[in-house]
Amino acid sequence: MKKHAVFSITAHVILLAGAITMILPFLWTVSTSLKQLSEVFVFPPTLFGEKIRWVNYLKISDRFPFGTYFLNSLKITLIIVIAQLITSSMAGFVFARLRFKYRELLFGLYLATMMVPAQVTMIPNFIVMRHYNLIDTHWSLILPALVSAFGTFLLRQFFLTVPASLEDAGKMDGCTPFGVYWRIFVPLSKPAMATLGVFVFMGAWNDFLAPLVYINTQAKMTLPLGLASMQGMYSTDWPVLMAGTVITIIPLIVIFLLAQDFFIKGVTLSGLKGE
Repeated sequence: MKKHAVFSITAHVILLAGAITMILPFLWTVSTSLKQLSEVFVFPPTLFGEKIRWVNYLKISDRFPFGTYFLNSLKITLIIVIAQLITSSMAGFVFARLRFKYRELLFGLYLATMMVPAQVTMIPNFIVMRHYNLIDTHWSLILPALVSAFGTFLLRQFFLTVPASLEDAGKMDGCTPFGVYWRIFVPLSKPAMATLGVFVFMGAWNDFLAPLVYINTQAKMTLPLGLASMQGMYSTDWPVLMAGTVITIIPLIVIFLLAQDFFIKGVTLSGLKGE
């Protein structure tokens, strides 16, 4: 009993230390966003300055088209999330429940694409986008992200946990394979879909490299690229930049909190394989 108590206390201390380590950068970002520029680099550092300056959040739109950056990121991210939920769920259903020749081989080859670094495909993708005159458009960010091997794998694993009796019942009621997918598997896959949605939202929202490569016009920039442009060559207004960063992080926190229960359940169930 004592050993169990010691192990429990040790585990909680380690988890608490890890949580503090993770949250400190965010707290420091919030703290910096509420200071004057002269108070950012004082030593020893302070959590807050002499006066909390909420005005830093109002300065963002005065100096940069922050609202445009935000709307661009929101539009691109929502399109990518919806598209990946559709394509990944359909592909996951096909690989999990339909029987056809070379299914496992094709699935293995599809998963193998996850081992190819994005930097390897960057130049070929750029050449393709330039060929179709999509450079400096949002389509150059959306089209390559419409499908996902990871999303297909995640949803396939979840679909394998669905009892075969439900699928058989749907077929007996006259459902086509698409009907089984739409009427049975999609409603049951809310936890896994929410999990994938959170992952895709975070990845698309925080993506910096793709907009840096494809986007040239300021009016078409996304939030990560727009925040990077807020850093001047000779000086940077760090409180205003940190204020923009805080606003950028808020949608991620809200999405995770709203999908938290589904997220945890989806991560748990997607690792189980049904009979």
